[in-house]
Order: sequence, then structure tokens, then C-alpha cells
Amino acid sequence: MARVTGIGGIFFRAHDPAALTKWYDTHLLPGITTYDWHQDAGQTIFMPFKIDTDHFPAERQYMLNLRVEGMDEMIATLKGAGIAVETRAEWDGDFGRFARIHDPEGNQIELWEPPPASA
Repeated sequence: MARVTGIGGIFFRAHDPAALTKWYDTHLLPGITTYDWHQDAGQTIFMPFKIDTDHFPAERQYMLNLRVEGMDEMIATLKGAGIAVETRAEWDGDFGRFARIHDPEGNQIELWEPPPASA
């Protein structure tokens, strides 16, 4: 039976694709510059939002959400690299922990640490 097995890629426009790819490789997705980033198995959310959502900027058609492990260390590393990190207590809860950053071209990125698996 034919079926979709996962997300094969995320493609978007950039003013300076090489510089933006290097930024992602340095700060979030090591190996992305050689097309060799392999994500860990885990939950992936595919969810269209209402056109008037305030979950991400109105001028953007998408928001990248990256699943992370070790949120506190990730935040410290990003801040150490001079990247502004936004967190809000109301974002965290039953679905896990969240933080937001922006890449050098202003694209919002949501970092998501899922809650620990139930035993």
C-alpha cells in the first residue's frame, strides 16, 4: 500500500541561501550543509492553522517547529551565540516546553521539547 512515511524536506526562499544554510548548520541542524542531517524518530505535528492565527507572524505563511532534547542547554547555547531566545511560562504545559528564536532573515523558529514519555 502506498503511503507517506515522513517529511522529506522543508524548502523556503531566502535572500542569502548559503549564509542562512550555514547559520542553521552552526546553530540548529549540524550536517544540513551536506544534505546529511538525519532526524531522530519521534512525533511530528502537521497542522494547518486558521488564516488569522497569532501563533506566528501574520506576514509569514509557515513557522518551523524543531523538536529538541535538552531545552535548557539548547537555550544556553543559543544565548551564548548571541541569539535572542523567547520563553513564556504560558507556552509550557501538557504538550511540553517551548521557546522561540528567529533566524538571520527573520523567520520564526519554535523549539519544542515534548514531555517525557509516560511509563
